[in-house]
Amino acid sequence: MSHQLLPVLLLLLRASCPWGQEQGPKSPSEEPPEEEIPKEDGILVLSRHTLGLALREHPALLVEFYAPWCGHCKALAPESTARQLPCSAAESTAVTLSKVDGPAQPELAEEFGVTEYPTLKFFRNGNRTHPEEYTGPREAEGIAEWLRRRWGPALIDGRDLVVIGFFQDEDVATFLALARDALDMTFGLTDRPRLFEQFGLTKDTVVLFKKFDEGRADFPVDEELGLDLGDLSRFLVTHSMHLVTEFNSQTSPKIFAARILNHLLLFVNQTLAAHRELLAGFGEAAPHFRGQVLFVVVDVAADNEHVLQYFGLKAEAAPTLRFINVETTKKYAPVDGGPVTAASVTAFCHAVLNGQVKPYLLSQEVPPDWDQRPVKTLVGKNFEQVAFDETKNVFVKFYAPWCTHCKEMAPAWEALAEKYQDHEDIIIAQLDATANELDAFAVHSFPTLKYFPAGPGRKVIEYKSARDLETLSKFLDNGGAVPTEEPTEEPTEEPDDPHACWRPA
Repeated sequence: MSHQLLPVLLLLLRASCPWGQEQGPKSPSEEPPEEEIPKEDGILVLSRHTLGLALREHPALLVEFYAPWCGHCKALAPESTARQLPCSAAESTAVTLSKVDGPAQPELAEEFGVTEYPTLKFFRNGNRTHPEEYTGPREAEGIAEWLRRRWGPALIDGRDLVVIGFFQDEDVATFLALARDALDMTFGLTDRPRLFEQFGLTKDTVVLFKKFDEGRADFPVDEELGLDLGDLSRFLVTHSMHLVTEFNSQTSPKIFAARILNHLLLFVNQTLAAHRELLAGFGEAAPHFRGQVLFVVVDVAADNEHVLQYFGLKAEAAPTLRFINVETTKKYAPVDGGPVTAASVTAFCHAVLNGQVKPYLLSQEVPPDWDQRPVKTLVGKNFEQVAFDETKNVFVKFYAPWCTHCKEMAPAWEALAEKYQDHEDIIIAQLDATANELDAFAVHSFPTLKYFPAGPGRKVIEYKSARDLETLSKFLDNGGAVPTEEPTEEPTEEPDDPHACWRPA
C-alpha cells in the first residue's frame, strides 16, 4: 500500500471542508519537537520519535505498518482500482495518512501489537492507547468508505443520500454504532456551531439529506431519553425511501426491507400517456401517508406478470389500485372503481386504514365438472360449502402447480380418491392455493394436507405423516388419525413460491 494506495487515499481524503470535529488546540505543555515529520508522496513517514507529534497535529490519523519485503503491502491497491476512485475535494475529509516501516521501528510494532503486515491502525483525537484496527477490504475505495463512516465526510452535494449527525452532547457512540453497520447509506458527523446555525439547528439532531422528494428530514434527539438506536433506524429506513417507488428488480429489495407493512400499488401501462398522467395525482397523495403506507407503481407493460397474478389482475385492468398489508397478506380494491386522482387515492387509503373496506380473496371460477372425477376440484368460491359439509369427511390437498413434492404425491392422491370414490361420506379433493385464497386460513407451504371431519364445529385436522397410499388410507379409516403403531413422518414441503406473491422475485 505504501507506494500505490496511500497516495490515492490522500486524494480521496485530503483535508477540505470536513464533516468532522475541528482540530483542537495543542496542549500548551506539549512543545513540538524540532524534528519535522518526513513525507513520501504526501504520506507521513513515522518513527518512534515523530508519532507523538503526528498524533498531536492530526486528530484523525491512519497508520499503515508495513514491511518493505511484504508482497501483500505492495499489492494492496491495484492501479485499476485506483483509477476508479473519485479524487475531488467534494469527497474529502480530515484524515491524515501515514506509514511505519515495522521491521525498522520494532518499538512501535511491539507497542501496537503488530505481528503481520500490512496492519492498519486508526487513531482518533490523539489517543495513542486505543487505536482502532482496520478490518475492512484491502482496496482504496473500501478503506476510504471505512474512514468516512468513522470520521466523515459525506458532504451533502456529493451523494443522493447523506446522514449527518449534529452532536454537541453524548449520543455520538449510538450514532456511530448505526453508521458502521448501515452499509447502504453514507454517514457524517459534526459538532461545529457554525454548521448548526447554517442548517437551522438548536439541538442535537440527525439530518437525512436527499436529492429527491422533500430534500431533508430531521430526527431531533430527545433531550431526556437521548438517541434511541431503534427509533433512528426506523426513521432512516422510512425517510430514505422515495415517496413513490417504481417496482422492479432493483427496487424490490428496498421495498420489502422498508418495514412499512401497508403498500398501495398503482398498476399502470407506462407506454400510455394517459396512464403516465395519473402518476402526479398518485404522488400528491403520498406525503400524507409517509411511514404508514408505501406508494408503489407497477408497470404492467414491464416484466411484472407475477405481481399481476398475485393480485388476480390482468394487464387490461390498468389503471387500477390495490392495497395490501404484507404481514396479514390481506388485499383490498377500491369499491367504486373511479378515476385515479389525489383525492380518490387519499380516500381509498383512509377507508382501508379505518377498516371501512373489506379484503377480497382470489378465486378461480368453479369448473362445471368439479365433482365428476375421483379427485374433486375445489376453488375459493366452493371451498366452504364442500369442506365444511357436516355430512362429509373431506380430505383436501392444497398444492401449487410448480411444486415438485405435489407432483410426486399426485399418483398416491389419485389412487386414494379412486379407492374411496364409492364411500358417500368421504370426499378426496384438491385446491390450487396459488390461485385461490381462503378466509378460514392461509396456506404457506406445499403440499399441505387438511382433513375436515363430518359433524358440527368446523373442525380441521392437519395431516403430517407419510404421503403413500397405505398411510393415507389408514388415516381415513382411523377417523382422521394415524394409528399409534405407525411412526409419524415429517414430510418434505416447499415454501410458498416467491414468484407468486408480493415480495422480491
